[in-house]
Amino acid sequence: MTPRKSYVVPLAGRGSLVLGERTLVMGIINVTPDSFADGGLRFDADRAVADGLQMIADGADILDVGGESTRPGADPLPEDEELRRVLPVIERLAREAQIPISVDTYKATVARQALDRGAAMVNDISGLAYEPALADAVAASGAGLVLMHNRGTSRDMYREASYQDVAGEILLELETAMARAAARGIRREQIIVDPGLGFAKQADHSWTVLAELDRLAALDRPILIGPSRKSFLKAAIGDRPAAEREWATAAATAAGILGGAHIVRVHGVREMVDVARAADRVRARHAWMRPY
Repeated sequence: MTPRKSYVVPLAGRGSLVLGERTLVMGIINVTPDSFADGGLRFDADRAVADGLQMIADGADILDVGGESTRPGADPLPEDEELRRVLPVIERLAREAQIPISVDTYKATVARQALDRGAAMVNDISGLAYEPALADAVAASGAGLVLMHNRGTSRDMYREASYQDVAGEILLELETAMARAAARGIRREQIIVDPGLGFAKQADHSWTVLAELDRLAALDRPILIGPSRKSFLKAAIGDRPAAEREWATAAATAAGILGGAHIVRVHGVREMVDVARAADRVRARHAWMRPY
């Protein structure tokens, strides 16, 4: 376990995120009919907003709203349908919530309109590889930007899951994504990196990333992880449906925090807030924090 550096990440119209003093919990709101994790429970906008407000009551620090399923094998969603799904939810949450709202999209138009309606961050699963113009919307707004490691598309990502040194290759490919961002005018301090657990990675790759997460500290940017209910957890607990992977999610979340994650992106906010606070207590009592 290594020290976790502190950062201040600017947000669009919502101040900034202070990262490092404690782990922040990002609650996932999938406004989709085919979410692998919740079966489409929040496809209705009213339900999505109500659940988002409940996540805040349960301790969420950020809400991440997405309208397109990016699970392996998923088909792309037309832009107009993604806008129809996410904009009403983002607009209402931005008005009613006192925490930052993130939009989970790789599309430039969706990001731009979401930011115009109150989103403060953009979470891009492609690391600016799918639509480089997304960077222009982020640069213009000053929003925080999560650059996630990925290869290929949702349809074919597992064909790209070949690594000699998975953590080292992720580090290099995230450096490339950061260079793409800088070339389009995004400031370094706006960037958060995500190793993309489960994306273009076999189960063993994701477990190795968690075990070697501290290597990403070389990027000198805050780290977000998203292990919540993902299929790689089945390698440890057996073939269980997503709803029965919460205990495994808790273990992976704790491991990620001890490895240096600044933000954890989860479905079960109330439970993972407890995990984060306990893991933070372990970090606080580690040898480098104690006087001699």
